[in-house]
Amino acid sequence: MPNLARSSGLFSVIALAVGLIPRLALAGPEEELGAPPPEVVGQLTNMIRWSGVLTSIVVIFGAWLTIRFINDSVERLSKQFANRRLLLHKVATILQFVIYVGTGAAVLLLSFRLDAGVLAVIGGTVAVSVGFAVKDVVASFIAGIMIMIDRPFQVGDRISFGDQYGDVTAIGLRSVRVVTLDDNVVTIPNNKFINDITSCGNYGALDMMVVMDFYIGVDQDLTLARSIVNEAAVTSRYVYLPKPVVVRIKQMITDNYVAIRLRLKSYVLDTKYEKAFETDVNLRVLQSFREHGIMPPAVLHRSLEPLARRPEPVNSPYS
Repeated sequence: MPNLARSSGLFSVIALAVGLIPRLALAGPEEELGAPPPEVVGQLTNMIRWSGVLTSIVVIFGAWLTIRFINDSVERLSKQFANRRLLLHKVATILQFVIYVGTGAAVLLLSFRLDAGVLAVIGGTVAVSVGFAVKDVVASFIAGIMIMIDRPFQVGDRISFGDQYGDVTAIGLRSVRVVTLDDNVVTIPNNKFINDITSCGNYGALDMMVVMDFYIGVDQDLTLARSIVNEAAVTSRYVYLPKPVVVRIKQMITDNYVAIRLRLKSYVLDTKYEKAFETDVNLRVLQSFREHGIMPPAVLHRSLEPLARRPEPVNSPYS
């Protein structure tokens, strides 16, 4: 019965606090709020362990000094052992988290008289708070299971997601790790893949299509240019010849110039050679274009002399 009474008293205190918050927010400076009932104030006073409040202040101050000492020590050690800097900061972060949690628990136990009912209320409040805090983590967990079942991409695939482009190195229950072509490790939460579009270049295979565009002027030799691009692709050491090499030609306007676009579609034998394949083909194509005098798009100046020399009219015998 005492536990039940104390728990009901805690519920009364919480209800009073919930009721006072909107009144404090809406009350004007001249409005007077009614005093809380004396029994609620008495119950709140009985819950506080006044002898432990001073101890709690000492504990908080000690925790602050400990965190300061850890941070200063990590800074000094990081300068002496530069290769261990990341490990030291990681350990410092874990220690600070443990100190925060331990200090909060100690202050709560020292400053309040807690029983089973009070702990149940606090536990429910913490559970609701944690639920709101980890909802994104739970969503990523469920999305990770869906990715493993649906398999839109696999480990080792080269994908494009948003502004990120690189190789998938790990698919976890919370996130996907991608190593970009700049050698940066990008961690993407799994729930991002549910609503956004992901492009996979090879989908479990080593080879992958690579598209390269070349532009020449409309007055250049198209047949020769197409032959040069095709030869540069099929003779590259990075090309995957079991799949076709195609060169598409299209007239288009680029940078206010009328140009001919030659689009090369070929497959690289391994995704890790994608940029090496592009560099190899581009170097040889540009060099051959220069040797054969194939020029890029430019403004064409047409001569008006043929139009100026118009033929004389022929006199008709019937005139």
